[in-house]
Amino acid sequence: MTEQELNKILTDALSLPAETEIVEFKEAKESYDFGKLGKYFSALSNEANLKGKSCAWLIFGVENKKHQIIGSRYRTSRKDLDSLKKEIGDKTTQSISFMEIYELQKPEGRVVMFQIPAAPHGIPVSFEGFYYGRLNESLIALNIEKIDRIRNQAIGADWSKNIVPDATIDDLDAEAILKAREQFKLKHPALKDEVDSWNDVTFLNKAKITLNGKITNTAILLLGKDESNHFVSPAIAQITWVLKDAPEGYEHFHTPFILTVEKTLDCIRNTRYSFMVNDNSLYPKEVTRYDKWVIRELLQNCVAHQDYSKRSRIIVLEYNDRLIFQNAGSFIPDSVEEVIRHNSPQDYYRNPFLAQAMVNLNMIETVGNGIKKIFTIQKERLFPLPTYDIADETHTRVTVYGKLLDENYTNILNNNPGLSLEEVIALDKVQKKIPLNEAEIQHLRDLKFVAENKGKLQIIADDYPDLSYQDYKQMILDLITKNGSATREDIVNLLMPTMSPVMPIEKRQRKISNITAKLASDDKKIRNISNSTKSSVWVLNNQDTKKNSKKQENSSKK
Repeated sequence: MTEQELNKILTDALSLPAETEIVEFKEAKESYDFGKLGKYFSALSNEANLKGKSCAWLIFGVENKKHQIIGSRYRTSRKDLDSLKKEIGDKTTQSISFMEIYELQKPEGRVVMFQIPAAPHGIPVSFEGFYYGRLNESLIALNIEKIDRIRNQAIGADWSKNIVPDATIDDLDAEAILKAREQFKLKHPALKDEVDSWNDVTFLNKAKITLNGKITNTAILLLGKDESNHFVSPAIAQITWVLKDAPEGYEHFHTPFILTVEKTLDCIRNTRYSFMVNDNSLYPKEVTRYDKWVIRELLQNCVAHQDYSKRSRIIVLEYNDRLIFQNAGSFIPDSVEEVIRHNSPQDYYRNPFLAQAMVNLNMIETVGNGIKKIFTIQKERLFPLPTYDIADETHTRVTVYGKLLDENYTNILNNNPGLSLEEVIALDKVQKKIPLNEAEIQHLRDLKFVAENKGKLQIIADDYPDLSYQDYKQMILDLITKNGSATREDIVNLLMPTMSPVMPIEKRQRKISNITAKLASDDKKIRNISNSTKSSVWVLNNQDTKKNSKKQENSSKK
């Protein structure tokens, strides 16, 4: 590779806003840990394969935050640098090593560029027996889903596309085929008249549900008669709805899923829900607990992305205030945020034939757009966003909330309709007490949406009254007049809720002390009848001291 080509690659890498799954920067000023180098080799090689790239780059001599060249003295001897190829190859799958190691002498210092090959087709690359991958900029263990995805490249596995040898069109449900025709015409209105002229065999082929007239696993799942689901055994073609937080009830639904998905959704008690928003309205906002499109999309996503090899059923759990949708198999994208940020089809799907058929039948959103639309709808409804539990690699669980969790979150969304989904996701994490990174926290602070209270981040209302000293003075005098006296704690409890949590709690406490002191020393309106400053008891200056002392004594006895 020429120096000009290398400089172009380096310039392009340095211009990235952040490191990616296939580009990693390290300072490596003098040396670098060999074990970490091997782990990054494995991770970058595997990610390059998954991204469809021929190689990845590990670059020494660059600061990884601002991407500034600082220079590296790592293995300045060319002989030592070349020996690294064998050292890495001795500990990786099939002795895979660097394609090449390049050195560039820049004005700012020496840059070492390791060109790492993509993992071979069907073979994930390990280092010392362990597989590594990337999640954004982080080095992590390569999850099972990604390992299987690479391995399946060698066999082209798509269970949903498999032919069912003994099944015929007679094993499909006539009502389901009719429903499929209706939905296909909705999805493809330009073909509406033409569809009516197709016989069932032609229609099923055109809709990519069957292959050359042969029945596939997809055809059984979506259109198969109830008694036909044995054709996909040992896979379990079943959706189970369970009612929780009430006298428990449940229902099992089998094929054809194009019909039984709707029957499952009909079980859900989608009652009306009222809540107030800070929009100067005297009347509550009333909506259904769940948006019908959202819960339909989530359930049908379970059907599309279920790992049928796990021999597990799809489950819908209904609680009084939330729904949980669960399917077997890990969540394939790296994160929900990545799906929303890119809003484009991902590189790999567990059941591509089934997913495409469901798109053709208008059952799920165009592949890659559904999740973002779900989040957008929940944002516009002013409800909490769905929570994706993807830590367990054996199942994916999505929780949809049927009530508000924090009224401040709702009011911020109502008053700031222009917030981006990324900003709402960060705000939603705060109300759910999910950890945020420093960049997210700082951005929410800049927007004045959050504050720290007793070491915990919380959402704050943006409509705290701007009270003057005279306002606070009158509030304290009214409190003492009403009760005869007021302790320091009474005054703090009275004034603290009127002060914005953006102000540190120590500063708020100091401000209250200053207001009280000014009211006593400058205005001479109140005085402390206690011998302690910390346990002060304040009365009006014109009140009888003995009378109030006796009152405090009696109050203490009570």
